[in-house]
Amino acid sequence: MQRDLTFTGGQVLGAQCLAPADLSVRDGRFENGPAGPDGRAVDVSGLWLLPGIVDLHGDGFERHLAPRRGVMTDLAKGLESVEAELATCGITTAWLALFWSWEGSMRGPDFATRFAQALTGSRAARRLDLRMQLRLESHMVEDGDAVRALIATHGIDYLVINDHLPHARLAEGRTPPRLTGSALKAGRSPEAHLAEMQYRAAQGPKVAGFVEALARDRAPRGVRLGTHDDPDAETRARHAAQGLDICEFPTTRAAAAAAHAAGAPVIMGAPPVLRGGNGGAQIIRHKHARAGPRGQQAGVLQMANRLAQRRARHAQPFGQITFGRQARAGAQHAAQDQLFDLADHGGGKLFRLNGAKWHGAPALNW
Repeated sequence: MQRDLTFTGGQVLGAQCLAPADLSVRDGRFENGPAGPDGRAVDVSGLWLLPGIVDLHGDGFERHLAPRRGVMTDLAKGLESVEAELATCGITTAWLALFWSWEGSMRGPDFATRFAQALTGSRAARRLDLRMQLRLESHMVEDGDAVRALIATHGIDYLVINDHLPHARLAEGRTPPRLTGSALKAGRSPEAHLAEMQYRAAQGPKVAGFVEALARDRAPRGVRLGTHDDPDAETRARHAAQGLDICEFPTTRAAAAAAHAAGAPVIMGAPPVLRGGNGGAQIIRHKHARAGPRGQQAGVLQMANRLAQRRARHAQPFGQITFGRQARAGAQHAAQDQLFDLADHGGGKLFRLNGAKWHGAPALNW
């Protein structure tokens, strides 16, 4: 049974800003006022009590799983390092993005399968809520059954469609950029890698039916569906018609605006928003943008403050950290309980927080 607690003297991040406040946990839930008579007071003076960050698209974990070729044979061990780094950055829920792609190596189906097995097999030992986002290359049209089996077996709840083929270069008969380097990463000769790209490009007429069938099959099972790098409004509209509602990292303002107009969530990453590139700096200044954290997040409060200075819509720090406002656009990520991390205090506690409402939110021991 959890012991009642009252945290005193700290700065609590509410819906708008940090402010001095006491926070109590009674019978495993956050409550207003002090804890019961048998509760324990915890002095957290000088500390910030912040909701844990929800990372909807994590990429920064790969180096923990393959620090050098052949070194990491047990991916579950690598996940221990992933979890430690995420916790250090204040991330307590993360979707780790794994490819199912013709690109091979760590982006190939075999690695995605190994990762899913490691994540499932080590879940009981995890302190954080680690999940898998499957990034499926759209032209892997023969792999529908294998993808469905992976999702069902390992409870994958987020599927995003990518297309990394260099279509223009292939159509012109020109050598794709960085062919030799990408071939070496895939363990192929440049000739074999080019042949794989050409074969995948030839599957283009089958892509729409392949994607639509997956979306029809997965959506009723609660799998979130989206696309990555939509380049324009027409592409976003086509993907939305296929049932791929979530718009991740659109590369133009037009694509972001089209998603917003359709009531779809738009997810942007903190690094491109702050440093520019990939359309991030331009899109975030537009009223339709909804920015959010990803990757290594040590500067997430700075990110939120910079967005507020730019007067971006929904730029309050709490909204940026927890994605609490995306639920109104249909994203179910924010409807889940968010996590609150007090790891800097003593033995560490991990508390569960629902949106911006402390009162009545469930709590969970670390």
